[in-house]
Amino acid sequence: MSASTTPATSDQVSAPPPTELSAADPRRTLLGSTLQSVLAVVVALILGGLLIAVTDERVRQAAGYFFARPGDTLSAMWRAASSAYIAMFYGAVYNPNGSTLADRLYPLTETLTVATPLILAGLGVALAFRAGLFNIGAQGQILIGATLAAWVGFAWQLPVGLHLLAVVVAGAAGGAVWGGIVGLIKARTGAHEVILTIMLNYVALNLVAWLLTLPGFQREGSSNPISPPVAETAMFPKLLGDHFRLHWGFVVAVLATVAVAWLLNRSTVGFELRAVGANPRAARTAGISVTRGFIVVMLLAGLLAGLAGTAQIAGTEHSLTSGVAASFGFDAITVALLGRSRPWGTFFAGILYGAFRAGGVTMQSMTGTNIDIVLVVQSLIVLFVALPPLFKFATRRSQEAAA
Repeated sequence: MSASTTPATSDQVSAPPPTELSAADPRRTLLGSTLQSVLAVVVALILGGLLIAVTDERVRQAAGYFFARPGDTLSAMWRAASSAYIAMFYGAVYNPNGSTLADRLYPLTETLTVATPLILAGLGVALAFRAGLFNIGAQGQILIGATLAAWVGFAWQLPVGLHLLAVVVAGAAGGAVWGGIVGLIKARTGAHEVILTIMLNYVALNLVAWLLTLPGFQREGSSNPISPPVAETAMFPKLLGDHFRLHWGFVVAVLATVAVAWLLNRSTVGFELRAVGANPRAARTAGISVTRGFIVVMLLAGLLAGLAGTAQIAGTEHSLTSGVAASFGFDAITVALLGRSRPWGTFFAGILYGAFRAGGVTMQSMTGTNIDIVLVVQSLIVLFVALPPLFKFATRRSQEAAA
């Protein structure tokens, strides 16, 4: 064979280096999603800072002579926004003014405490998202889980350890049943899960309000709608001692994140759920039961939200009220969206939102900034996270119409 017909050398046909990401590489997709989430948070914080600035009294005063001395207005805007965010940092991460190390780290433990139910409920919403279901019923699932957990906590008398285990199981089972009702109805009748979960949220709220008027649930000697406190044997132990509110429910949230990550990425059930979410028709053709997938995923989503209710009862509130779920069930939707419906993304998004909640109170007390600014920032994050998919959808529809 002549030199001119010698096959190409390995250098001429070699593939890209292993570290280089191709356009179809899943690592590139994950990197792009993470970058979009980070940018959404950054842009939302910038716009939130502008809103803080324009509502500040000193900024408005300086703006009265803006054209004479524009630097004063800009300086006042920077001071207003930066002082508010510094105060939020002090309340959410680290307070350098604390007299002891425990006092300085207390804000971080508060962030993790608030993040615990957000992470658990967010995992439930994210898991349903991955199976193609829009679970906005975490609020009701938290309430039912908290109700059963509270009842076992104050009505049962069990030994230490066993009592807490019974509370956790009861809360998880309550949430699972409430979520499973949605999955079962959707699987059998085809009813839309959004309508079902909205209605069951109201059912759960009113059911809890009614139960708290009954002698077995209402605290003796109180006219307020509140249950008896759960026994000490039914409470999560403090994770870092009595000086902090952080409890072992946060460890449960970490373990739940690990479990959901394994379920989605390493198990046959997780593969089937993702297949149903990606293309139900193709999954059915491949022999996967779509109806069973709907039931299983809503059971698991409700279970996780029920654990969030348990964290509230056994970890922080220790009594059942109609407001025990706060807005955790609805915030969980935002947490799941920001986390791109991935377990660890949802975990860190829950911590971020916990920081917003914990730091917002300090921001208001130190600077006088309205805490509703935090809600505005959270809403902007959702908007910016949702914009890229909406833009892609609109572009695809326009291309289809043009074709």
